[in-house]
Amino acid sequence: MQLRYQYRLYPTAGQRESLARAFGCARVVFNDALAARKTAFAAELPFVPDSELSKQLTAAKATPERAWLSEVSAVVLQQALADLNSAYRNFFRSVTGNRKGPRMAPPRFRSRKDHRQSIRFTRNARFAVTAGKKLRLPKIGDVKVAWSRELPSEPSSVTVIKDAAGRYYASFVVEVDNQPLPEVDAEVGIDLGLTTFAVLSNGKRIESPKFLRRAERKLAKMQRKLSHKQKGSNNRAKARIKVAKAYAKVADTRRDWAHKHATAIVRETQAIYVEDLCVKGLARTRMAKSIHDAGWATFTRLLEEKAARSSRHFAKVDRFYPSSQICAPCGHRDGPKPLSMRLWTCPACGAVLDRDLNAANNILAAGRAERLNACGGTRSPAP
Repeated sequence: MQLRYQYRLYPTAGQRESLARAFGCARVVFNDALAARKTAFAAELPFVPDSELSKQLTAAKATPERAWLSEVSAVVLQQALADLNSAYRNFFRSVTGNRKGPRMAPPRFRSRKDHRQSIRFTRNARFAVTAGKKLRLPKIGDVKVAWSRELPSEPSSVTVIKDAAGRYYASFVVEVDNQPLPEVDAEVGIDLGLTTFAVLSNGKRIESPKFLRRAERKLAKMQRKLSHKQKGSNNRAKARIKVAKAYAKVADTRRDWAHKHATAIVRETQAIYVEDLCVKGLARTRMAKSIHDAGWATFTRLLEEKAARSSRHFAKVDRFYPSSQICAPCGHRDGPKPLSMRLWTCPACGAVLDRDLNAANNILAAGRAERLNACGGTRSPAP
């Protein structure tokens, strides 16, 4: 299994200039190749193959207008062409229906004003980690790395990223082995919400951290300061960096929190069942900010990935399953209820039910039933 290990980079002033030059060269090569294909399409000519684009790049480096492309590693430029090929491949697969997920748009031109820039080095570039634990990049130098953990294997490629907050990262692609955890008897169903982030069928509750809501006043103040700066000025650029860093802190904190809770759940349970929520649809409602702040999609994705690496069972229950309408003890369906109703009494058995805990128990029962049905068991969950 291939994973990415990401570390913070601290380049010097000269290395930042070299990286900026590499970012610009890769962007120009990408745009030139995209323009060549768009021109061929407009003239109703055949699709320009990858080999022809590579020949055009080699010829361009010999001209006075593009001679500065030789100042950066050739691997960076070839990887820019590879990125364009991947973008076209995903677009064609999406149009023909061979790619899962939402429909992909055709590749667009990259802008020098994009706040996120990246370049990629493969093994052909002969990047290396030096004896002094620095990352040696061709035509850039030895860059200081903040190593938070050791690399599990020899990396096949490294992507140098500059984010909107002006931070630099090195993302290594490494090969790792799955590490199965000891089997346990516990299984859990998870009901996700806004007031309470998650309610587990075993009774455990995870309160919603609301990272964005807690930082709103600070962010609003910084946004106001940014809006008062003159466009194009250095002060505006500095204010934009401050705003980007504040938003990055919120996103990093949310991601770290999701990692920790997902890891704890995977370690303690053998099978995990969650509801297949339509986050994209919910994000178009009046609760959009709270939906995005909750980060349900990231949390469920981390649960699925960590479960696969640890040999745990993970499954999603159909989003149309009425988990909040069914009494978990007796199976009676009482119909839809407003969100303000957090407790309700089953008219069939008289049980007083907590809405979220009851939904988590129903998700667990539905997930178990689907798993047993796939193995030849009964189809409907037992009361």
